[in-house]
Amino acid sequence: MEFRHLGRSGLLISEISYGNWLTHGSQVEQDAAIACVHAALDAGITTFDTADVYAGTKAESVLGEALNGVRRESYELFTKVYWPTGPGKNDRGLSRKHIMESIDASLRRLQTDHLDLYQAHRYDFATPLEETMSAFADIVHSGRAHYIGVSEWTAGQIREAHKLAQELRIPLVSSQPQYSMLWRVIEAEVVPTCRDLGLSQIVFSPVAQGVLTGKYKPGVAPPAGSRATDDKGGANMISRWMRDDVLTRVEKLEPLAAEAGLSMAQLAVAWVLQNENVASAIIGASRPEQVADNVKASGVTLDDDLLKAIDEALGDVVEGDPSINASPKTRP
Repeated sequence: MEFRHLGRSGLLISEISYGNWLTHGSQVEQDAAIACVHAALDAGITTFDTADVYAGTKAESVLGEALNGVRRESYELFTKVYWPTGPGKNDRGLSRKHIMESIDASLRRLQTDHLDLYQAHRYDFATPLEETMSAFADIVHSGRAHYIGVSEWTAGQIREAHKLAQELRIPLVSSQPQYSMLWRVIEAEVVPTCRDLGLSQIVFSPVAQGVLTGKYKPGVAPPAGSRATDDKGGANMISRWMRDDVLTRVEKLEPLAAEAGLSMAQLAVAWVLQNENVASAIIGASRPEQVADNVKASGVTLDDDLLKAIDEALGDVVEGDPSINASPKTRP
């Protein structure tokens, strides 16, 4: 496993991290989820990412149980706040009230007294940014989190937050966006801004929710038990890619991966890691062997000819519009 600095900070994280967005507490039973976490540790992964909203807070609890007994200083633990975690009008967003209540609840579920990185899961248009950043500052200064990050914020929002972070003397070090061969919306604006400010990307869905593994074929029903058949959220998340034009293009990657001596998943993970602003690619798994396969992408270098061939294979199904904003204008 290779390691990279998170932004301009001194924190080193594994360039492949383990996340439990659509698996723990939902798609995968607890025993299997814990086995995947242990497989990640065995493979050299030290960085684990979750969020309070995943599986209605259950994902944090499963991860906390899986890491129970592991020396706390030996791994980096990330979670997020923003999406609803309860029925109340203040059980969501980035108000001071919700952030302060959420950090304590997350720490209890994760069975720890601090986070290595606490992230704003989306931008909250209903809360002044000064209020949000002030709450984060108090969390950092109290020792409950070492660093602060954001997820799916625009370049302009990141720049405003960075200015406040400097004034409050807290380390805003990362952005967590979706990024893959198929989804490149961060390249035009977010990456250059973060490079300028000293933030790294921690990217999710590097295999496009499984589409870039090659398991889905045009004109063929999805395999039983795959994410595309998961009625607990997975099928909805992957639906944008389940088109024959996309799947036909993805098939063209198979000979490229084979020629490089990589599986399709390894090729996809290695591709995002070619971007020097990416500190880590988050992988998920429903089986331990998937972890073992994906981590082989660490340290892989793709040459320019292969990168060009990938672009030609995917053609116009790649999404790169930087105006796409994943933060809702009103709180969910």
